Amino acid sequence: MDVHLRDLRYFVAIAEELSFTRAAERLFISQPALSKQLKQLEELLRVRLVIRDRRTVALTEAGRALLPRARDLLQAWDETQRTVSDAAAAEASVLTVGLSTSVGRGLLADLRAGFAERRPTWTVRIRQVNWDDPTAGLAEGEVDVAFVWLPIPRQEAFTFQVVAEEPRWVAVRDDHPLAGRETVAFDELLDEPFLALPEEAGPLRDFWLGLDERGGRPARIGATVANADETFAALEDGSGVVLMASGNAAIYRRPGITAIPVTGLSPSRLALAWRTGDHRSAIRDLLSALLPDPRPRTPSPATP
Repeated sequence: MDVHLRDLRYFVAIAEELSFTRAAERLFISQPALSKQLKQLEELLRVRLVIRDRRTVALTEAGRALLPRARDLLQAWDETQRTVSDAAAAEASVLTVGLSTSVGRGLLADLRAGFAERRPTWTVRIRQVNWDDPTAGLAEGEVDVAFVWLPIPRQEAFTFQVVAEEPRWVAVRDDHPLAGRETVAFDELLDEPFLALPEEAGPLRDFWLGLDERGGRPARIGATVANADETFAALEDGSGVVLMASGNAAIYRRPGITAIPVTGLSPSRLALAWRTGDHRSAIRDLLSALLPDPRPRTPSPATP
């Protein structure tokens, strides 16, 4: 039986982290599942690759011998996938842009116009993705680039460029006691029920609940929402209040809903993101259409 690349990827994560906990978090799987896959790989190869006790994880001689070759195989496969994707994209002449909210701010128009100048025979396709995937389709390979709100899970897997940095506002019903205010301090919102992104959104859910600024106080969740339509339906029925970027407050104006600037919060950041290592020329042209001198960054998972 041939070894699965997935098992090699799991082994490399364990070998690089020397911690089943960190490796499982990096791979977004449970520790029991990770242990099971390692055991399956060891049984298939008929060697022990990892020595593990309560405190430490170490590689055996066989594990140390396998590590560089596993890396080479995974890199070769990643390059193969990019080559195939590049050929498929060139044949289809389509690049797909993911987004979870209306980005406004003239960004999509500038992107389309700039890319059309560089590749007049190509098409930019927009794919709307719900908030249970905060990468807007990037993580699953459904899109080529995406507009995302930071922070997102697995940020180390993506490269991004911030295209808008804006203060956070709060949206409330017109009959809410705060509706007539010019500004509101975040401390005044701590006891309010909040509309929350799905749990799958991870750090992005926490960001829009303002968890870093709550001083350890938990957020009250009035409802969980997966997209803008659900958000405004929940606002209108009084399920809670919701934080949003000031630019989106302008985009999503609704009768009966008021948006108010909030003090005491860090700004929100909208970014254009793509998979780290995706060097297709069409991707470069799409990025340069919006970011003539992008100077991209690959953030760490701890980036706020």
